[in-house]
Amino acid sequence: MKKILYLGNKLEKHGFSPTSIDTLPALLKEEGYRVTAVSSVKNRPLRLLHMLASVVIKRKADMVLIDTYSTSNFWYAILSAKLCKLFKTPYIFILHGGNLEKRFHASSEKILKIFRNARANVVPSYFLKEKLEKFQFRNMVFIPNSIDLSIYNFNERRALRPRILWVRALHKVYNPEMAILVLEKLLETYPNAELCMVGPQKDGSLKKLEEVVERKKLPVIFKGKLEKMEWIKLSKKYDIFLNTTSIDNTPVSVIEGMALGLPVVSTKVGGIPYLISDEENGILVPPNNPDEMVSAIQRLLTNPQLAEKLSINARKEAEKFDWNKVKYKWLELLG
Repeated sequence: MKKILYLGNKLEKHGFSPTSIDTLPALLKEEGYRVTAVSSVKNRPLRLLHMLASVVIKRKADMVLIDTYSTSNFWYAILSAKLCKLFKTPYIFILHGGNLEKRFHASSEKILKIFRNARANVVPSYFLKEKLEKFQFRNMVFIPNSIDLSIYNFNERRALRPRILWVRALHKVYNPEMAILVLEKLLETYPNAELCMVGPQKDGSLKKLEEVVERKKLPVIFKGKLEKMEWIKLSKKYDIFLNTTSIDNTPVSVIEGMALGLPVVSTKVGGIPYLISDEENGILVPPNNPDEMVSAIQRLLTNPQLAEKLSINARKEAEKFDWNKVKYKWLELLG
């Protein structure tokens, strides 16, 4: 039985949105691996120490998986990999986030060499793979984010109501203010429109949004962070999935919305066009353009045939991300 150490920010229990370190270890365990995942320590310096100590303690591990983002976590990943190299423990980077290209541009050759010496650099989208090819990471492996398709009951949408669902952390990078503005404009034509926003707050955005909603008396519900099955159940009350982000890769929340049969209206940024084909399995609009997003929603509300087509095709696309298909890529990589 192979032993795997997985390093990353395992912070779901502290109210953060779940990431791959919150889901992948359990799936790998089901495939027969012994997986230790760290760290869930909230304090950043202590979390780093926990990760480094785990590398020392688990230095006999068969593989170390390292979540890598462009934020301060980037340095957690670098230090962890250096320690792995010291103990000759093989390591794999799992690369996340659309801003990694910028981070690598600012990195020295010594830093880039750490990634080139990894057993592999796993990328969850072809978008990120193409962006990072210039850094000559010849060991890049595409493994998409996965979902357990069996828990997403498909509900085909056709005759839509102006009931909109938004699922993401409340952070400026995901542009939640745009969702509020879209609703406000939509109400001019559809006075029965409403918006539900699901996700934890991360940068104080929630308070600002609540103030706007209260001042303008808008029909917006803030649900906060919900467990997976809670928001899946909630989704039955809504007919359109909105993604307003300014920077993105291949968001799991959008894949989940597609799996549920929700027609998706999303900004055309980052890796989104690699996931959504405009007017085939969703609708793409320019970023920071609420008028275009309102227009797209109105088209769905007045065109049941288009809504039905997007709903069915979205589910078909989401099926590609089912763990029962994706897992073979992981099994091949980990051996």
